[in-house]
Amino acid sequence: MSARLLIAPLAALLCACSSAPAAVTSADFPAEAWSGAILADAPYLFAPGDRLEVIVHTAPELSRELVIAPDGRIHMPLAGSVMAMALTPDELATILRQALASELLDPDLDVVATEFASQKVFVGGEVSAPGMFDIPGQIDPYQAIVMAGGLTRDAQASNVLLIRRLPGGEVRSALIDVRTGLSDPGSAGWLPLRRFDVIYVPRSRIAEQNQFVAQYIRDVLPVPFSLFYAVSGAHR
Repeated sequence: MSARLLIAPLAALLCACSSAPAAVTSADFPAEAWSGAILADAPYLFAPGDRLEVIVHTAPELSRELVIAPDGRIHMPLAGSVMAMALTPDELATILRQALASELLDPDLDVVATEFASQKVFVGGEVSAPGMFDIPGQIDPYQAIVMAGGLTRDAQASNVLLIRRLPGGEVRSALIDVRTGLSDPGSAGWLPLRRFDVIYVPRSRIAEQNQFVAQYIRDVLPVPFSLFYAVSGAHR
């Protein structure tokens, strides 16, 4: 078995990045499940730079095209400033209906994503050039590591941490042996990455994930990623 089952509470990371409530975390999550149909069919989550259209059927004059600001918010007449980042189109539509309910009788609206900002992942730790990278199509963790210049001599290739935020606010993580992924494309090491996934290559084996995240990952995440993981739960 190429992946290990881990406990995934990332509260230390999430709370340190924002005053927003921490995300819901799963108790454990087998890495093999990452490539399952549920995740493959997961709805799109908005992020800064995305363009969307709000169509208000009961008040067409309010319909407009909006761009999500760097702080993850949109500004809608009568609704004010609304957090859109890390929400699905349906979730954002529900929040806007609630916000407009005090101004409109039975507000009927839809939210449609019209343009997507670049799809980025973060690769950090024992790689030659850590940072944010655009996803050039469907790639796996090892390919992302190659984009970051490859593993250093001190890297623990069998202990790579992958962190993902799912629709609904749940944050899950798993350890992946990217060496196994190289030799067996059907293994859990070949998980297709999604926007804002975090891949972290440690120097030594991760003994306690909670402590490792708090000590090594919290301070290296760039602002867009910190915001993306911290906003979950803020609207629930």
